[in-house]
Amino acid sequence: MKNLAGMMKQAQQMQQKMAEMQAKLESAEIEGASGAGLVRVVISGKGALKSVKIDPKLVDPSELEMLEDLILAAHADAKAKLDAMMESETRNAMGGISLPPGLKLPF
Repeated sequence: MKNLAGMMKQAQQMQQKMAEMQAKLESAEIEGASGAGLVRVVISGKGALKSVKIDPKLVDPSELEMLEDLILAAHADAKAKLDAMMESETRNAMGGISLPPGLKLPF
């Protein structure tokens, strides 16, 4: 029975850490860049695009398609950073407890 009580306490601590991680992610802002920093985007911890900054040197009507591609690349860069941050935070919150392969948190 002592082991069960210990497991319950550990589960509660993990749940609290997961809630703290969720709150941290919600307030996080991650910047991604492309084109050697000529295009920058900021996304929220939930992945929503919050802002786009474009170097004025890129604003050329004949280069519109390239600009659109750079915006997509900057967003992909920010999203990859967000995913890495979420994975790291989840690992820290889990305190070394392994999840089954393919299971991702937060749900």
